[in-house]
Amino acid sequence: MSESIKAEVVIVGAGPAGLCAATGPVVASRSVVLIDDNPRPGGQIWRAEKGRTEDLAGRMIHKLSEHENFRRMPGTHVFGIDGNSLLCESPGGDVRVEFEKLIIATGARELLLPFPGWTLPNVFGAGGLQALVKGGLDVSGKRIVIAGTGPLLLAVAYYLRSKGANVVLIAEQAPRSRILRFGLGLWRSPLKLVEAVWYSAKLLTTRSVYDSYVVRAEGDERLRSVTVRIGAKTETIECDMLGVGFHLVPNTELAELLGCEIRNGAVVVDEFQRTTVENVWCAGEPTGISGLESSLLEGTIAGSSAMGAPDSGRFLRRNRRIRRIADRMNRCYELREELRRLADNATIVCRCEDATFGEMSKFDGFRAAKLQTRCGMGACRGRICGSASRFLFGWEADSARPPIFPVRVSSLAGED
Repeated sequence: MSESIKAEVVIVGAGPAGLCAATGPVVASRSVVLIDDNPRPGGQIWRAEKGRTEDLAGRMIHKLSEHENFRRMPGTHVFGIDGNSLLCESPGGDVRVEFEKLIIATGARELLLPFPGWTLPNVFGAGGLQALVKGGLDVSGKRIVIAGTGPLLLAVAYYLRSKGANVVLIAEQAPRSRILRFGLGLWRSPLKLVEAVWYSAKLLTTRSVYDSYVVRAEGDERLRSVTVRIGAKTETIECDMLGVGFHLVPNTELAELLGCEIRNGAVVVDEFQRTTVENVWCAGEPTGISGLESSLLEGTIAGSSAMGAPDSGRFLRRNRRIRRIADRMNRCYELREELRRLADNATIVCRCEDATFGEMSKFDGFRAAKLQTRCGMGACRGRICGSASRFLFGWEADSARPPIFPVRVSSLAGED
């Protein structure tokens, strides 16, 4: 089935930024289409738990759906563009969505780095493990190690403990002194300071180590133990699951496909969230990792700007302040050099195509490695190995090419 839709404002991504971006235009009676690849709204940060029928994202969608000029397209992937039309695949077939104004709010994903054993069953991304538990995975009584870097580790550890997991260790790769300095600087943002203190208090009985990282994971048909470097020593810890993530990476593929300028891995925008492409805005994590509050503000600003009514200076000043804090946070959790040397020659870097570190390290760029090893040509379209190789080798992945998600042949056949 093929369908064609037109709207004044099209928003891609139904996380916090996308939902806020939709609110202004919908209330102002502009025709709005909200596209999201998940069946339920909220993105990663507002992901609802299985069986839970009432949540903030659901309430926002309910209010938006009361307006006849609003249309939501859940479970829909944007796989290409054609002028001012998005080529999409929905559960019902291919859809062409024509826009006058486009707001990109595609969020972020975890940065996953290879180490021996990272492909074992029961080794997950930290945020990925949390999402699975929200989806119904039972972790009660499971011994879990949480490792990597960033404030997400504490949030994941607390959530897993609330579901009955035995979190045996939280291993943060950043030095404790650097995190304390960052924390002391949060006095200008009391809400963030309170949040940090709250998580720390709730996890007071959980063993937490700093200046530490996973060296390898071991097991046979599933994970049995992890070896962690703690300062100058190593320690092997028996566990059932490992959640490891090295902060976040902006999802910029759609913006790249549209020709938006990308700098330092993020979409370049002005203070009103306008990209370098006319009639295209971007809000939230694709413009740089800065957290929930900034996503809410940027979504609101982008929605107002797309209507030709740029938001008040109060929101702009507030977002600038949050962005400065986010810049300090990202410097605080900057990845250590040792992480580049964890993988050995047999360690798989591209999990879709089984390309190893030894094979990929023979080349001087992502394109050359791709031609010889097929890295980046699998189902994830280079989202995992592309980000990893940027850190490991200093490579920049090829510019995004359609389809940016796996797509049915029937959907491709529907396009000339």
